[in-house]
Amino acid sequence: MIEHAGLATPWFFLGVFLAASFLMIWRLESMSANGMEGTVLGTLVMPYCSGIGNLLFAFILGMKGGSGAEVLTNCLVNNVTNLTLLIGLPAIFWGMNIIPSKEPAAKKKKKKGKESRDFKPQLNRLSLLLTLLAVLFFTGATWALGRDGVISQTDGMVLIGLFLFWQCIHVFDVLKNNVQQNKSFGLMVFVDLVLLAVGSYAVYLSTDWLVNWVSNIHTGFISAKQIGWLSGWLDVLPNALLAFYYAWRKRPEVVYASQVGDGHICIPLCIGIFALYKPIAVPPFFQIGIFILCGATVLHLLFVAIFGKLPRLVGFVLTAAYGVFLYKGLIK
Repeated sequence: MIEHAGLATPWFFLGVFLAASFLMIWRLESMSANGMEGTVLGTLVMPYCSGIGNLLFAFILGMKGGSGAEVLTNCLVNNVTNLTLLIGLPAIFWGMNIIPSKEPAAKKKKKKGKESRDFKPQLNRLSLLLTLLAVLFFTGATWALGRDGVISQTDGMVLIGLFLFWQCIHVFDVLKNNVQQNKSFGLMVFVDLVLLAVGSYAVYLSTDWLVNWVSNIHTGFISAKQIGWLSGWLDVLPNALLAFYYAWRKRPEVVYASQVGDGHICIPLCIGIFALYKPIAVPPFFQIGIFILCGATVLHLLFVAIFGKLPRLVGFVLTAAYGVFLYKGLIK
């Protein structure tokens, strides 16, 4: 039907992909006010909205017998971009202070006699540190399973099991917080879920068409041989919107949690899903991608744990690290 209407062009389906992604992200604001907020929202809900393209890419290539190396490339491009460029640039332009600066003495006097301590920033930092540790654990597990050059079906089941256990922890965390705060999920949450489902289906249709279109091109940079990189950059666009939007709103904990949580969708879930279809041959730049990913994660852990923020200078370092990743993966 779309072809007969003359709409079967890459620009049309790119627009559908972006519009559907923005619809899903827009409804996150509603869900944020209905029992899911802060780092829990960024870790449990946002990853599925911003990472749906990666999931569908893995499913589509798996069903069509595509290359596992391209899925692994897609996941590495997504995760390295998240933890370097999309956290580094917000740190450069807006700052990433998880723990706010201490209040002036005058403001403290006004609050004298009242409970003025706010534990929320500290709780956000602890949640973020746990999420970053999960990145190291998942990435390390993927590296260990792929050291022999292949990620097998059994390896895929292990990776999916790790991801599901991690998500169960966060589901029970949400339920526990709602009981403690006497909250419940309202009717609007179910409306949001329906809209998210509509957005997911639109992302599926657009991703399927774009994958087929690129797969039939065999010359030039935009071609089947670069489908892993191209799909990774496409799928990371919703993440970029999240990062810049919440950094502009001065909510660095959501910027961090959304980017780090989105990484869990790719590593280990997307890789595990494709491995169920057929074994994945590890691409040549797998090692350097893993090392940059782990190095960036350790850097985040140190600065968040010790200083409660990511300085602008470190933002420049992370952005430069992304340049190294591009050089090693594409040019060299």
